[in-house]
Amino acid sequence: MLYGRSAETAAIDDLIDRAGKGHGGALVLRGEAGAGKTALLDLAASRGGPMRVLRTTGVEAEADLAFAALHQLLLPVAGLLDALPEPQAEAVRGALGLAPAGSGDRFLLAAGVLSLLAEAAAPNGLICVVDDLQWVDRPSADALLFAARRLRTEPIAMPLAVRGDTPVKGLPSLEIAGLAEPAAAELLDAGFALAAPVRRDLVALTGGNPLALHETARLLTAAQRAGREPLPDPLPGGSRLFGDQVAALSPGARLTALLAAVESDLGLVLRAAERLGAGDAALPELESAGLAGVSGTHVRFRHPLIRSAVYEAASPAARREAHAALAEMSGGDRRAWHLAGAALGQDEPVAAALALAAERARDRGGYGAAATALTRAAELTPEPLVRAGRLKDAAVAAWLGGRPGQAESLLAEARELAGADTALTMEIARLRGRFELNSGNAAEAVRILAAGDTLDMLADASEAASYVGDTAAMVEIGRRAAAFPEGFLRDVVAGIGATLAGGGGHDLLRRALGRTGELREAAEFLWATAAASYLGEVDLSSELAERAGRVARVSGMTGQLPVVLEFVATAERLGGRLAESRAVSEEGLELAREAGYANTVAAHLANLAAVAALRGEEEACARYAGEALAIAVPHRVGLRAGLAAYALAMLDLCLGRFAAAHDRFTAIVAAGPGAGHPTVVWRSTPDRIEAAAGAGDGDTARAALEAYERWSAHAGTAESRALLARCRGLVLPDDQAVEALGEASRLHANPFEAARTGLLLGERLRRTHRPGEARAHLRAAFETFQRAGVAPWARRAYGELRAAGESVHAGKDAPPAPEVAPDVRGMALDALTPQELRIATLVADGATSKEIAARLFLSPRTVEYHLYKIYPKLGITSRTELARLVVLRKAPAARHSML
Repeated sequence: MLYGRSAETAAIDDLIDRAGKGHGGALVLRGEAGAGKTALLDLAASRGGPMRVLRTTGVEAEADLAFAALHQLLLPVAGLLDALPEPQAEAVRGALGLAPAGSGDRFLLAAGVLSLLAEAAAPNGLICVVDDLQWVDRPSADALLFAARRLRTEPIAMPLAVRGDTPVKGLPSLEIAGLAEPAAAELLDAGFALAAPVRRDLVALTGGNPLALHETARLLTAAQRAGREPLPDPLPGGSRLFGDQVAALSPGARLTALLAAVESDLGLVLRAAERLGAGDAALPELESAGLAGVSGTHVRFRHPLIRSAVYEAASPAARREAHAALAEMSGGDRRAWHLAGAALGQDEPVAAALALAAERARDRGGYGAAATALTRAAELTPEPLVRAGRLKDAAVAAWLGGRPGQAESLLAEARELAGADTALTMEIARLRGRFELNSGNAAEAVRILAAGDTLDMLADASEAASYVGDTAAMVEIGRRAAAFPEGFLRDVVAGIGATLAGGGGHDLLRRALGRTGELREAAEFLWATAAASYLGEVDLSSELAERAGRVARVSGMTGQLPVVLEFVATAERLGGRLAESRAVSEEGLELAREAGYANTVAAHLANLAAVAALRGEEEACARYAGEALAIAVPHRVGLRAGLAAYALAMLDLCLGRFAAAHDRFTAIVAAGPGAGHPTVVWRSTPDRIEAAAGAGDGDTARAALEAYERWSAHAGTAESRALLARCRGLVLPDDQAVEALGEASRLHANPFEAARTGLLLGERLRRTHRPGEARAHLRAAFETFQRAGVAPWARRAYGELRAAGESVHAGKDAPPAPEVAPDVRGMALDALTPQELRIATLVADGATSKEIAARLFLSPRTVEYHLYKIYPKLGITSRTELARLVVLRKAPAARHSML
């Protein structure tokens, strides 16, 4: 029976009730040892009626065994794996040891865990209980917490118990404090006859901790319970609560208890106990004493403090002897860890065994466990260079496991040991540079990486310099890369440098893009994206970024998905698909925060600011831009600082505040955050010209046009020529402007940009007293803007239409004129959430629910849930109707050629 836990019980009931209604969630029960967390978890497991219950408990002895907790939790439902998207199923099978290791991507694995839990929740829901989270092995904890943060649409309740101040990000928590005196008195009165003053003193001295109350009262003498003798000072606490019981055990039982304290597997404990002569009666004695018991194939202590008492009572020599015996009886990772526990001083064979265990964990996506194993292996390694290499590998594993602070510390230690070994020193330097680029100072990353002498390191240095906006460094790096043999990566890096230097880099970039049919890796597509961008072909650049995202989602990129999503989100925004761009950036932002990639966090925040600007959402734009700048400026990430500044300028332009926009765009070129970044400058030039023209600064507009003409000289797509024609139209006299803008309209392959050009053309035609011609362009632009969800542009087109003499209905967001009459259901797509819209778009492309789940890191059931919500919103009943509506929407909304 639980005493004094009505508030906690209500919170658990609410969690389970909401899950039963399809609104899943997690709740962290946080408290000290003995506070009653496990009892509350037991309560949760009993409250769900027909809901399935899965349970796992962290065991300190298994904290270094990759996926031990996940294996315990998911093995009962492993038969459901066939229902998952194959990449996810492969990752989970590999983690559980049911198949060879998969891609090793922890995000694929985590998505697979979420999908499998969703399958297990059918048909009545699921209660997923996680106890002693502080001792759950890192890979299992990472996957479970990933799932826990994404249960919103699943019928899953996940109560988790954790001791002390173990950090658990992004989940609500409930503090399980000591019992108040009335509840504590009830607990004590149920088992002991205590004098009232004694009872009050016990409650005060134990802080109401239920375990401490019960065990302390049990240890008191009759005289102490009656108040005739004083209470012991100090009260028995921690392992002392059970120290006397442990000391009272026979030698064989104490030995068996010690084996169980370092290894929970029942078979191993029994074999090692027999090997050491503990006797057949040892385990029954532990059970009779109430200290431990058998649960399935494991030995479990009644409370973790009993394990602590057993371990602390044993001498170091006895502990090593126990590990050695268990090592003889076990194999694989368990044997490696027990050998490490038995080692006295450095031991290369043991270190090598641990390094192999780390490799197996890494191949299954268990990067946290791999980092721990490699760190311990390094401690056991006698040879300094080998130790340095293992520390370096541990740093990589920690980094990929989302622990950049640990990675940097390990790498610093490796660097000190590397000495004069040039190859290892360069490898460590490259990793330092990558760590800085992801989470630290991008300018420092340039300095570190530019010191390398391999093409891969120079490519990394060029990437870092592009983030900073260090043109001189990119030119020099490109010059050095040109000395390497011809190839895709060499051509891109050398071509970018030569382009920035004003040389013939466009030929190299064009040759690199000619090899895109040979590309297979997401990273290669990102380099192709850069090549197209520096040729001025933003539409092709966006297409290649989208391909990189598709490849990364299904093949895994060992933790780099948040970085790839930077470019995917940008491509969606440049395509005018603002809801999709926002959804990708929200996903990328969440993953980047989990991974600890601060500079990628800034990238997604800046993109969200730009999306908000195009939608005219002033408060959101300012908030996202401010958060992005707070990271990007001190980290010297000029590209992202420039994008945040661009978003603020674009907001003014969208809202018709031309003078303010002109000032902001001028600052992007000459001053302020990210000022002068070449990519930011040239991509924002069409908007900068429009702002300058709107503000009446013709000289600045013409100067910007000259620079844009030079930059676009080698761009070959129709869209790039259309943008250039539009820019010319903005600075020419009215008659010539109409001709240039008309040429741009004919060239546009991008309907969103065509709408912007159509608006400008309609304005010029109306101004030159040709309202009849103006109306057709303005009407088409208005319809496109409204469907694209960019209210500021729609309002501007609405005003121009009225000024041109067309009667339109007034409304909050400028509804269409009666004669335009767009499909109302197509307009209703704007009512979908970003996630729903992404799913609808993939349905229109013919993807199945499994395929959509694989690409969006969802469970197939979540996809079906969203479709269930989408259909009534749109007044449809089938995928065919949904596809038709999405195609209708896609027709007028395409690429937007800015940052």
